[in-house]
Amino acid sequence: MHIEIWSDIACPWCHVGKRRFERALSQFEHRTDVEVTWRSFELDPSAARTYPTSQAELLAEKYRVPVAQAQQMNARMTAEAKKEGLDFHFELVRAGNTFDAHRLIHLAASVGRREDVVERFFRGYLSEGAAIGDPEALLTLAVDAGLHSARVRSVLDGDEYADVVRADEARARALGISGVPFFAIDERYGVSGAQTPEVLLAAMRQAHGENAGLSMVAGQADRCDDERCSL
Repeated sequence: MHIEIWSDIACPWCHVGKRRFERALSQFEHRTDVEVTWRSFELDPSAARTYPTSQAELLAEKYRVPVAQAQQMNARMTAEAKKEGLDFHFELVRAGNTFDAHRLIHLAASVGRREDVVERFFRGYLSEGAAIGDPEALLTLAVDAGLHSARVRSVLDGDEYADVVRADEARARALGISGVPFFAIDERYGVSGAQTPEVLLAAMRQAHGENAGLSMVAGQADRCDDERCSL
């Protein structure tokens, strides 16, 4: 079974969805037969590398609400994440462009360290205040996750894996994927949003051994799309 996961490091629901998927996979009877591929998705391809304003201020501007209301939205998201054992600190978050982060995730996949790097990027961005669009911050996180410094620097200084990121995003558009996280199972079943482990497990069981076209096995759940995160 092949499960493709479209995600963005800038998406807090994607980290929650990752945890829920891991719980579902641990209960799946055929988990040793599952191949997982991490696909790139940029919520805001036009984002700057870094921003001088806080995440709450950017969120307030995006939703056209007071900063205090944006902080309340962050508090609700933090509470949801805590249920999955995640410790978000939006007061530390430094927003930025995630294209280079996606390129490094593909580098990590090529050397068998994809899981380590994805997890380190999420934790660095959502919990520790790492500037996800800053090449130096990415270098530090990637090396911390086990990648070689010179190799990471080479990717960051060039355009390696840029075509792979764009291919992932083009595939998402072709499948009609507009928000993340999104799980595609054997190119036949789609699960949108940070669904519960029970929903994800049911989808895997339903897909196992069946043949059909891509069809939704669950409706919308909490996710991020178009720079927005449902709360």
